[in-house]
Amino acid sequence: MSARSGVALAAPPPAWDSIAGEQLLPFDFQPLNRVIAGPGVLQRLDEAVQSLGGQRVLLVTDPGLEQAGHPQRAQAILEAAGLKVALFDGVKENPTEREVEAGTEFARSHQIDCIVAVGGGSAMDCAKGINFLLTNGGRMSDYKGFGKASRPMLPSIGVPTTAGTGSEAQSYALITDEKTHLKMACGDRKAAFRIVLLDPELTLTQPQQVTAATGIDAIAHAVESFVCTRRNAFSQMLSRTAWHLLSQHFETVLREPRHLPARWNMLLGAHLAGMAIENSMLGICHSCANPLTAHYGITHGVAIGIMLPHVIRFNGEWVEPLYAELLAHEYGGKQRATDQLVERTLRFTQAAGLPQSLRDCGVSRTILPLLAEEAHQQWTARFNPRPVTENDLLRVYEAAW
Repeated sequence: MSARSGVALAAPPPAWDSIAGEQLLPFDFQPLNRVIAGPGVLQRLDEAVQSLGGQRVLLVTDPGLEQAGHPQRAQAILEAAGLKVALFDGVKENPTEREVEAGTEFARSHQIDCIVAVGGGSAMDCAKGINFLLTNGGRMSDYKGFGKASRPMLPSIGVPTTAGTGSEAQSYALITDEKTHLKMACGDRKAAFRIVLLDPELTLTQPQQVTAATGIDAIAHAVESFVCTRRNAFSQMLSRTAWHLLSQHFETVLREPRHLPARWNMLLGAHLAGMAIENSMLGICHSCANPLTAHYGITHGVAIGIMLPHVIRFNGEWVEPLYAELLAHEYGGKQRATDQLVERTLRFTQAAGLPQSLRDCGVSRTILPLLAEEAHQQWTARFNPRPVTENDLLRVYEAAW
């Protein structure tokens, strides 16, 4: 058992030389979308829609953004160009089939031919889900997995307003099953946004707690995708660059919310981390976070922030050399890379004022076995660099409690 984490350690992997061919791992990279990036590029939304042949646009967003005015600006830009816009703002955090079905009926009634998502990961996921059902019919559960949409899908555009999920860079829609509380990963290259607008000015209005939670989520994406079993040379290049951008600017956006260059680097870092996920995968940090959101309503990024240091420690016995590589630009070798990475993540969550334990969020110790059971069923657990059992996940939860 590790004295640092209280997590029982399985036998370490074979000598690193036996898996030293890291850069020989195969991959098949196909860019998903066109990316238009820079301050003020929201003004090019009409141009982007028209380049896809869109005339009747479904604008998918959430009501929380209306105070910031982003959906209204997007609608005004489109309507000024003579485009018809139907605004669907029924998106909730961690969208379920119910929101997707409601959005689909709304879109069908307006005979839309293009979809624009403006918002965070929930708006992006809901927009992709609507595209599945509107063009291919059925229910979201029919598309669990990858490549199950047999018919063409509508062209779509993603405009993220948070530096977090990187969903705009991915072909998957994560939709929560209301009965099981599990997130269904429904992927298809046709569901990916054809065009992405990365405008850092849109992230200036994020509340501090949103900046904190989404930023930690993006950081976890960079860390987990760098070491997961589906990593490859290309995905690791993306993960490493994302980590550098995010880790160097996260505390700045917390201290100076109007710091546009830092906001830009966070937005770009989150997007690159999303690209890394699309070309690799995640691990048990996300597997453990999802049941916490389902049972306690804990914001996804908050749950990620609590679990990440303990997951890093758990995996460190197997991927210490990879953590050292991730930290290469700042790693001095005087302490284990695993320990240094844990210290960095703890510093981030403390600077963000996020809870440091599951107890701080009111999680009962008696529910931990159930959480471990559900975390083991989450699909990202399969790609963790260190194989995990349900008992391993329980011990990780206990370390975080």
